[in-house]
Amino acid sequence: MNTPQVWYKQFWPWFLIILPLCAVIASVNLLMVAIDTQDSLVSEDYYKDGKAINMDLRKIKHAKQLGLQFEMLVNDDEIRIVQHGGEAYLAALSISFFHPTLKQHDFSQVATADGNQVYRIKLAEPISGAWEVRLEGFDQTWRIQQRLDLKDDAQYWLN
Repeated sequence: MNTPQVWYKQFWPWFLIILPLCAVIASVNLLMVAIDTQDSLVSEDYYKDGKAINMDLRKIKHAKQLGLQFEMLVNDDEIRIVQHGGEAYLAALSISFFHPTLKQHDFSQVATADGNQVYRIKLAEPISGAWEVRLEGFDQTWRIQQRLDLKDDAQYWLN
């Protein structure tokens, strides 16, 4: 006569236990991620942000009225920006790169033109992927911003 196996030596009880156990482990992991990370996209002062957006739109319109156009060349270790349109802008540029989802990857730099009227930014590491690129005059009267999909050794036009 066959004696039945003990339950813990059979396949099906363990299969039925592992499925809910995986869900519990995933839920605990998700809870820990939610507790540890702060949502940086939420703003506390919506009215103030709305006023700032209207000011930004005026700066963007002003850049279009001036006819400003810049060429941006991206390499592994450097970004070069050259003005091609509008009245020659010889002051420093405030150049900002905003990652769409990871705030810790955002960076800004003020760049001055060299003798050939080329603005250069040295990069610690190559950048690629989707970025919001913002050029702003040092006097903060105009702004050009564009969402770009950056690739190495590529050329982009900002206007």
